[in-house]
Parts: sequence; structure tokens; C-alpha cells
Amino acid sequence: MEKNDLTQKLYEELYKRGLYEQEEDEEEEEESDEENEDETEGNVSDDFCELTCMILHSRTQAHVFHLGVTGDGSYATHKALNDYYDGVIGLYDGLVESYQGKYGILKDFKTYKIDSFKNIKQVISYFENLVESIEENRDCCDDSYIQNQIDTVQELIYSTLYKLKYLK
Repeated sequence: MEKNDLTQKLYEELYKRGLYEQEEDEEEEEESDEENEDETEGNVSDDFCELTCMILHSRTQAHVFHLGVTGDGSYATHKALNDYYDGVIGLYDGLVESYQGKYGILKDFKTYKIDSFKNIKQVISYFENLVESIEENRDCCDDSYIQNQIDTVQELIYSTLYKLKYLK
């Protein structure tokens, strides 16, 4: 007979005699832990995942646009895109880590098609659509600190749009 079997039998006998009540407490603790785990994992929002996947993709997309910039105002565009992809990754990390700390780990990351640079209008349109999509998905949680982090990402996008539209 193994040690674990003997220990289990001892606990069962003590429990039958009313000399050991910890088993119920352990079971309640285990159930409570499972409930808390389910609550945390169950709160991971598809909208939040969608929002963050778009932001993560925007970093790579901006870098691809940055490398393909040609034509009038190309240095300003090149630099604006560089500022965006350098800045967004730190904001993204902070946003996702804050969310995961409260709601659980994101698991269903999505990918999107990468487009080559065609012209500045395409890039402006991309960022306008990105900020609109973020706005549509931002109600994924009510936490003010997460909303503030989303605001900061939008601030970076609008700053990038300003540079793309008006700086040459």
C-alpha cells in the first residue's frame, strides 16, 4: 500500500469519527479557488482582445508603411510612422498587462493582413479606421485606468494623423 493511500484512509477514518473536519474546509477552499479562477478567466473580453490585437497589428503595419514611404513629404511621413511604432508598443504592453492583471490572460490573439505602402492617403485612412475601431471596442471594460490607457493610445494615433496630414 502506498503512502498516499494510507494517508487518505487515515483521513477518511478520522473524518468518520468526527475527529477531522479539515477535509470539508479543503474542499470548500478548492471550490472557492476554482470559482475565482473561473470568474477571472470568464471576464476576458472578446472586444478587449479585438481592440488590443488591432493595436498590436498597427505597430507592424506602421513599420511596413514607414519602410515603404516615397514621394512628397516622405521624410515627415517616414518620421511620423517611426514615432508611432516606437511609441505604441510600450502603451500596448501597459494596457494589456493592466487588463490581464485584473481579468486574466488573453489567449485568442488575431492577426490581420499587412499592406504595403501605396500612398499617404492609404496611411491616413488606415489610422482613421484604426482609431474608429478602437472607439467602437473600448467599452469592453469600465475600469477608468484601462480607459485612460486606451485614451493614451488614441492620443498617439491622433498625433500621428496630425503629422501625416499637415507636416511635410
